Amino acid sequence: MIIETQPTPDKNVLNFFPPQPVLKAGRAEFVDAKSLRKSPLAEHIFDLGGIVSLFITAEMISVTKEDTASWEELKPQILAEIMDHLSTGEETITASAAEENNVVDQIKGLLNARIRPAVKQDGGDIVFRDFKDGVVYVEMQGSCKGCPYALVTLKEGVEKILKTYIPQVREVRNQSAEEE
Repeated sequence: MIIETQPTPDKNVLNFFPPQPVLKAGRAEFVDAKSLRKSPLAEHIFDLGGIVSLFITAEMISVTKEDTASWEELKPQILAEIMDHLSTGEETITASAAEENNVVDQIKGLLNARIRPAVKQDGGDIVFRDFKDGVVYVEMQGSCKGCPYALVTLKEGVEKILKTYIPQVREVRNQSAEEE
């Protein structure tokens, strides 16, 4: 199995191009222990040490290493992990994680297409932060940040729209970047 690699302008990022799809659709990013549980491949690559993040699409695996780590040591090990993973036929992302990624994509799509334009007309913005256990966390920004009507907009507008189109959404909460 030949896996092509491609350096990037960032010396800490290397892209790997396997000969077969890594994901069926979409993309996934892995940056912490919680996200790693969703992907056996990401977990194995992070276990090598010196890895900061992974970004996976159907065609590519982009690996970011720590400044102190060496590609000379990591690259052959990463190639071996990718080959082992692809030869087993195991899913790159667990089924529950894939479903959650799909829900997140739907949430982001609705926010960008229907909700953000309306909020921006009032001089504010709304940014997706997280989705877990049926709760969507967003951050109200700009004039919406301190507005007394922000909670009404969040509950009567944003939450109502998301719950109507995405049954997995139970609630929407405001979360500022400082709270993360």
